[in-house]
Amino acid sequence: MVAASLTLILILVITTVSTGRHYKDGDPVLVYVNKISPFSDPIESYRYFDLPFCSSGIASKEKETLSQVLDGGRLVVGPFKLNFGVDLASNISETLCKKRMKRDDLAKFRNAIEKAYLFEMYLDDLPFWGFIGYKDQIGSSSSKFILFNNLNFVISYDTDHRICSVNLASSGFVDISEDKEMEVEFLYSVKWKETSIPFERRMDVYISLDTQSNWFLTKSSSYLVIVVAGLLASMLIWLLHNDLAKYAINDDLITDQEETGWKNIHGDVFRYPRHKSLLAASLGSGTRLLFVFVLLLIIGFLGVFPPFNQGNFATALIVIYTIASFLAGYTSTSFYCQLEGANWVKNLILTECLFSGPLFLMFCFLNTIASSPLLVLGGIAGKNRNTGFDAPCKTTKCPREIPPLPWYKGIVLKMFIAGVLPFSMISIQLHYILSGLWGYRVYTIFSALSIVFALLLLVTGLVTITLTYFQLSLEHYKWWWSSFFYGGSTGLFIFGYCFYYYAQSDMSSFMQKSFFFGYMACLCYGVFLALGTIGFFTSMLFVRHIYGSIKCE
Repeated sequence: MVAASLTLILILVITTVSTGRHYKDGDPVLVYVNKISPFSDPIESYRYFDLPFCSSGIASKEKETLSQVLDGGRLVVGPFKLNFGVDLASNISETLCKKRMKRDDLAKFRNAIEKAYLFEMYLDDLPFWGFIGYKDQIGSSSSKFILFNNLNFVISYDTDHRICSVNLASSGFVDISEDKEMEVEFLYSVKWKETSIPFERRMDVYISLDTQSNWFLTKSSSYLVIVVAGLLASMLIWLLHNDLAKYAINDDLITDQEETGWKNIHGDVFRYPRHKSLLAASLGSGTRLLFVFVLLLIIGFLGVFPPFNQGNFATALIVIYTIASFLAGYTSTSFYCQLEGANWVKNLILTECLFSGPLFLMFCFLNTIASSPLLVLGGIAGKNRNTGFDAPCKTTKCPREIPPLPWYKGIVLKMFIAGVLPFSMISIQLHYILSGLWGYRVYTIFSALSIVFALLLLVTGLVTITLTYFQLSLEHYKWWWSSFFYGGSTGLFIFGYCFYYYAQSDMSSFMQKSFFFGYMACLCYGVFLALGTIGFFTSMLFVRHIYGSIKCE
């Protein structure tokens, strides 16, 4: 499956790399109108011609790709007639059309201006945006609504006649405040100019301007996390060294002293947990999501897609998620069978529904249907691999009584501790990522994100191991679920941060609130499962190692 995934990435790279089109003087240049959306909520989008703009005979609907559908794009050839190198001066603007606007048409424009709607267009695969108009407040009780009716295109090209940039300005204004029919003339002009900017750098204008500050903050937080993680690892190694030395002495000397600490529960530490089917399904779902996150990070780091095209990322996410269903089925069923589970088919269904179920209820059923065949294949492979659960200590027949713990040593406080350090490391990147998902900021710093993600996995595993060690030292042997919750607790912190981000944003309507918190709940739940899987498997390796290093009777 790894080979298949790498092949997928290679195909995506080959199909998306473009050297640009070389135009000849006078060649037609198409302008595509795409969508309109509120400035404060780009996710809420509508068709460009839902507003009564000018159309023409050439305004034919293009066949939409999957990425355009997922991005909300509705590409339509616009009514603008542009020819390469041919200027249309602003003082003799070309008339698009003259439209007799009805009262309902003007009401639509006023509503769009009230909500600060932007339109999105494309020219030679370059996106550009513009406001529909603006609202001018007159006194405290009245407002004037101004519609932009004259668009001015300024297009730059290099010496090879490849388009390098597109800028759009508005120079015409129409007052549509009165609720009565009126005639509106729509105009446009075009200015072509040669530029020294190389074609290969034409995407730089879309990159966030605060890249340097992002890198500085990322490096600073990474250094701090590495120091803290190093201290934590040193402390854990020192404690383990002392414990192993003490237990080695007790094994060599014949003594009647009762064992204490984590060795004392060697007969219970590998006792199968409650709800083992749910745990196996959680690990399978977490493995699949980790695979998806890593491959998407690689795609972003390699710059496979244009930075502004979120639809391509969404398409890649669906394809990779489908392929990763094999890993989910294999991991879940294999682990479930190791724990002597009998109904592996039921466990497979639970694995699929654990994440895809909430996702289905929220916005999508495509992933569940498309990925089921590979999920079953992975489950069959995991069942056939069944080798039994190999524990270095023999589990006793009667479980030990777990000593009562004070509240400050309970799982809730430990989950809070487990999530603080990883979240503090990624909080800087969260603002930029959410701004890219829910705003017009373009996120392109995937190199910094790669470093942060690697440190996140490292710190999550280290913190979970430390808390598991302390739990076992208190003779609390039910570490299976707690290690999963320790690792996944960062997802809860991220969801808490979403409330802060929403309070700082311009989103206000019920629809915006529903979309934001609904989608972010799914995303944070996915992070919870993925990091919980990391926490569990690192704890499993740790527990196997320490109990394999002592003599267990």
